[in-house]
Amino acid sequence: MGGDHGPSVVIPALSIAARRMGPSVRFLVHGDEAKIAPELARCPALKSIVEVRHTEKAVAMDEKPAQAMRRGKGSSVWNAVECVKSGEAVAAVSAGNTGALMAISMLILRLAAEVNRPALTASWPTAGGITTVLDVGANVSADAEQLVEFAIMGAAFHHALHGGGRPTVGLLNVGSEEQKGHEEVREAHALLRATDFEFDYHGFVEGDDIAKGTVNVVVTDGFTGNILLKTAEGVVRFIASELRGALKSSPLNMMGALLATGGLKSLRIKLDPGAVNGAPLLGLNGIVIKSHGSADAASYAAAVVVAAELARSDFAAEIDRSIKRLSAALAQPAATMESGN
Repeated sequence: MGGDHGPSVVIPALSIAARRMGPSVRFLVHGDEAKIAPELARCPALKSIVEVRHTEKAVAMDEKPAQAMRRGKGSSVWNAVECVKSGEAVAAVSAGNTGALMAISMLILRLAAEVNRPALTASWPTAGGITTVLDVGANVSADAEQLVEFAIMGAAFHHALHGGGRPTVGLLNVGSEEQKGHEEVREAHALLRATDFEFDYHGFVEGDDIAKGTVNVVVTDGFTGNILLKTAEGVVRFIASELRGALKSSPLNMMGALLATGGLKSLRIKLDPGAVNGAPLLGLNGIVIKSHGSADAASYAAAVVVAAELARSDFAAEIDRSIKRLSAALAQPAATMESGN
């Protein structure tokens, strides 16, 4: 029921996702049945694979997280996350209120063992394909241990979704030199250098390394990551607007645009955030995927497919193995000190 469009996007999206995911998929749809039924009637192929769980209660897009937790029980998003906890569903997907989704998910699912903070990811189109960036808004600040946890979770997510060999991970900083950055970033850098995780640590990266695709995963705190994400989205919209204006500015330019239609379409797809829609809330005891609120049916379907691919992977076990290695690494200095005494 959330996002800019509600059932008018979610239901057609399920038709698209079902075609991509195969005949074994089933959906539990939570929300107002009176609003969902007309959309389902337009998608007859969904009749046998969609079950509607009726509730008139929904969390508003502008509702504060604390308020959503107090009055959210029985709402569509609450019920969806409850189904993940109970095992009725392998994942929950929502285009609704991000803060409320995170608060409700943490309340119901809790953090996975030994994970200190959840993290929100963004899949970033780059020259090298897709780069995973996190945290992009779940945490305003992060200490060294939490930054390493983000690296672990981001690498496992990237590997599950994009395959390939060991992902490469970079720590976002104001420069690549060892002495650059604040204390938390330098401490995280030292931990990542010293510990053998299931990814390859590249070292510090700068802002321009993201678009270059220098690494598969870029790690930062949520304050920096959210500003980075919103700035990039704004720049893409600005360039698209300026390009449209330039191509329509004269008959000659319009003719050139017509001749370059194929190339311009490829560029639009490359830069479209909806094409890589679906940001997981990493670190929970269950899979919860946040879709863009403005997603159309194709973009929302992409988020549903992300949920299914994560559910089929062993990314949770990979995170658990690496978190245990981090705990062992953090315990080593204390153990050494004790033995010295």
